[in-house]
Amino acid sequence: MLCSKKYRFALLLILSLSVFSTFAAKVDTLEVPSASMNKSYKAAVVLPDSYVNGKNKAAYPVMYLLHGASAHFRNWLTSTPDKMLVKNLADQYNLIIVMPEGEIYSWYLDSPVNPESKFETHIIKEVIPKVDATYQTVANKNGRVISGLSMGGHGAMYLSIRHPELFCAAGTMSGAMDMNWSKYRISESYFQSLRDRFQKLLGTSDPNSEIVAKHSVVNMVEAIKKNALAIVIDCGVDDFLIDVNRELHQRLLYNQVPHDYTERPGEHTWEYWQNSLPYHVFFFHNVLRKNGSTVN
Repeated sequence: MLCSKKYRFALLLILSLSVFSTFAAKVDTLEVPSASMNKSYKAAVVLPDSYVNGKNKAAYPVMYLLHGASAHFRNWLTSTPDKMLVKNLADQYNLIIVMPEGEIYSWYLDSPVNPESKFETHIIKEVIPKVDATYQTVANKNGRVISGLSMGGHGAMYLSIRHPELFCAAGTMSGAMDMNWSKYRISESYFQSLRDRFQKLLGTSDPNSEIVAKHSVVNMVEAIKKNALAIVIDCGVDDFLIDVNRELHQRLLYNQVPHDYTERPGEHTWEYWQNSLPYHVFFFHNVLRKNGSTVN
C-alpha cells in the first residue's frame, strides 16, 4: 500500500511538471524611468518560448495591451479566469506582449491640469523606446499594434490615432469611446465618482465640456480615416458602454472607414475580455503577416 501511494504521488508529480513545462512563455517586469513624471513605472513583458530559448533570431512584433481603470500593469496576467491566456497567445503567435502601467484613472493621456499624470508621453516616449532598446523587436509601425479594455480600449485608440507613425493596427474591447460619462448606463453613485475623477484629470466636472469632447475617440473619426490603420472593435451587448461603441461604429460606417466591428453576448467582465482577446490577437496577426513582420 505504501508503494502504491508513492507511485501515485510520483505519477501526479510527473504529470504536474509536464503540464507546467508547456507554459513556456516568460514574463519580465521591466522598470521604465519616467522623466515626464519624475518617477519610475513598471511594465510586464511576455516573451514567447521561441524568443526565450533563442530558437529564432528574427525581430519580433510587439503588441501593447492596456489595462482598464482602477487597475495596474499586471491586471491582464492576474484577472482573466485562465491565468495563462496572455502567455499562451504570445507562444501561439510568436508575439511579444507588453502591458504598461496606466495608473488608476489616467485614460492614457497627458492631463492638462495634473503634472503627475502624463501617460501619453510615458507610453509613447518612454515605454516604447525602452522596449525596443531592451528586446529583439520590429522597431517600427509595421511590427507594432495596440489594444486594451475599457479605459485601456480608449487609450489604445487614442494613442494610435495621435501617433499613427508608431502603430499599424489598433483595437478596443468594451472601450469607453466617449469620455462624456453622462452617456453611460451607470448608477448615480458611479456617476458622481466619475465626475470627481474627471475633475482631477481634466480640470472639469462638466461631461459636455469642450475638453471632454476634444479627448473623446468618438469625435476623432476624421483622423481615424486619414490614418488608415487597421481597426478592430468589439463590445458585449449587455455592457454599460455598448451605446458609445455603437455610436463610434455608426460614425465610422457613415464616413466609410474600414473597420472590424463585433457585438457578442457579455457584460463588462473578465469572462468577456478573456473571450475577446484571442480575436484581437488573431486580427493583429493577419495584419502583421501582411506587413511581413511575423516570426515563423
